[in-house]
Amino acid sequence: MDSQVLVALALSLVGGLSTSIGALLVILSGAPSLKTLGLLQGFAAGLMLSISFLDLAHNAMNSIGFLKGNLWFFAGVVFFAIVANFIPEPTLAPTSDGKSEKKNGDEGGKDIVKKHRRQVLYSGIITAIGISLHNFPEGMAVFLGSLKGLRVGINLAVAIALHNIPEGVAVALPVYFATQSKWQAFKLATLSGFAEPLGVIIVAYLFPSSLSPEILEGLLGSVGGVMAFLTLHEMLPLAFDYAGQKQAVKAVFLGMAFMSASLYFLEISLPEEISL
Repeated sequence: MDSQVLVALALSLVGGLSTSIGALLVILSGAPSLKTLGLLQGFAAGLMLSISFLDLAHNAMNSIGFLKGNLWFFAGVVFFAIVANFIPEPTLAPTSDGKSEKKNGDEGGKDIVKKHRRQVLYSGIITAIGISLHNFPEGMAVFLGSLKGLRVGINLAVAIALHNIPEGVAVALPVYFATQSKWQAFKLATLSGFAEPLGVIIVAYLFPSSLSPEILEGLLGSVGGVMAFLTLHEMLPLAFDYAGQKQAVKAVFLGMAFMSASLYFLEISLPEEISL
């Protein structure tokens, strides 16, 4: 394997494994309450929407034109809307009646938590898929940046590492809440980060020899559509249910603002010839 590819792989691992740091923050702080979970789900939804609309879709439209960028974006939405019809929705246990809740006292609250765990786990898996898809172009950027020089590659890897910590939180939090397993939360968050070195391998051996820049930008725009659909279809309803609409909406915009700032600082760390 070429030495430049090895250097880029090492740097992308630094950035990708920072999702593990986010998972550790979740594990060490303990499982949240339902309201806290809802607020953090709203924050994670804001991260995902910002990536979808302000990063992937925006770049696709700038690179291949407004019409083509939109067509690719909505192709991703339609594609995953069709796929979602074949994905079984998590079924919730029936809610106990008022008399049994009075008899059980605090056990009623525990039953409410248990009945939501499958749905929350499903949301965590969806988040992991979305974050993994987003990490592919970041791995590509690390590879292209390392070609400009080791200093550029290191700066970019550090910027991506800081950028990926909240993504690790977004993945690990619902998984830890649903499974009560520190290992499962850590494992899934870490695996989502491994998409970054995979992006290095893809760009090193497929781009630009067999994949045109226009198709690549279009595919990334489609990824934005997939992530937007997943967020609005799965994550946002959970945030509304657990935290209430007003509080969840505030958390969404806070997440969007945080990710927008993160993307800005990531972008200014890149050389002019390279763009995320």
